Amino acid sequence: MKASIIAVGTELLFGQVVNSNAAYLSENLNHMGFDVMYHFVVGDNPARLKEKLADAFADTDLVLLTGGLGPTQDDLTKEMVAEYMGADLYMDERVVEELREFFHKRGGKMAENNFKQAYLPVGCTPLYNASGTAPGFALSKDGKTAICFPGPPRELKWLFEHGARQYLEQMTDKKMYYRIVRTIGIGESDLEMALMPLIDGQTDPTIATYAKEGECTLRVASQRASIDEAKAAVDDMIGKIKSIVGRYIYSIDDEELHEVVVRLLREKSISISAAESCTGGGFASLITDVAGASDVFKGSYVTYSNESKIRLGVKAETIGAHGVVSPETAIEMAEALYKETGAELCISVTGYAGPDADPGHEAGEAYIGYKYEGKSGFAVVKTNRNERIWNRNYIKLRMMRVAYLLLSDRADEIS
Repeated sequence: MKASIIAVGTELLFGQVVNSNAAYLSENLNHMGFDVMYHFVVGDNPARLKEKLADAFADTDLVLLTGGLGPTQDDLTKEMVAEYMGADLYMDERVVEELREFFHKRGGKMAENNFKQAYLPVGCTPLYNASGTAPGFALSKDGKTAICFPGPPRELKWLFEHGARQYLEQMTDKKMYYRIVRTIGIGESDLEMALMPLIDGQTDPTIATYAKEGECTLRVASQRASIDEAKAAVDDMIGKIKSIVGRYIYSIDDEELHEVVVRLLREKSISISAAESCTGGGFASLITDVAGASDVFKGSYVTYSNESKIRLGVKAETIGAHGVVSPETAIEMAEALYKETGAELCISVTGYAGPDADPGHEAGEAYIGYKYEGKSGFAVVKTNRNERIWNRNYIKLRMMRVAYLLLSDRADEIS
């Protein structure tokens, strides 16, 4: 069944709120076997909302709406859906009692306009909300179904899991299963060309490539009568993908690269430390974002100035002869870090954050140093510049890539 999602709220159009609800609903609908065709965002305007309802129902049979179910005058989603589908409103006594209890427990008096939330379309299936005050509902007519959720993500997720999911499961006889394969070291075009024998003429499972900063991902999906059949089809396809581009794959479970690096460190009982200049501790922050990092992380130094690099152990003569942004300085930072922390894997980075750089260099130039298993080395980074904006996220990803290649015994691929 084809589905659309309409997010209601002027705050979404202003960019004040990120539309995370649409991503959550899309992911769950796809897993359940629905085909999500459209995402719409509309402000708190009744005429435009009815127009988008017409657009959505013209091409899809299921429309999920979020937002606009509250007590204020601009909360009009329920009224517009009911009007569009020809349903009157009635006051639901259960909602009234729940509202009164909600405010009584909090020691406050319920404002009169809160009763607005107790009105629901005649003939709907109520989705009572134990996570907030506004109930949701499902309403069907002539083969078309609208399901309305409140806007706060916590309430939407609660209603989805405690009512909407069961309602939706009765509407589909297919199950979707997909896995996200993450690759690094190969561009999207090259990845697609390598997999063209699998992609060309594909039906089910399907393979889709997505470019991300410094890496590419593959979405391998199958829609079958049962989740076990879909999973078997996806796993079989991933086996074929591995046989073609396996050397570039670092995860088949949608893990971030820093999660994989920490997992490898823990599996191999290898400790790590970092010395950072231009990234200002960002690499260490990624490492410590992962649960269990305390088992392997020995610490970090932010050596932003020349003086702090010298205090760490970099020779002033090295900086004077080769520059603060150089392979030699990056390597000495890693070697000095090893003396300070004793970590088995030491990673460093030094670069030009811009917009200025020393003569003969450019903003966006950086060097990643490392010391591992008694050997020292470096990687060169030249970022793609847009109006001389420094891309720290890309540098951190490159640092992770160096760590990953070392831990995967692929040091010869470091560049």
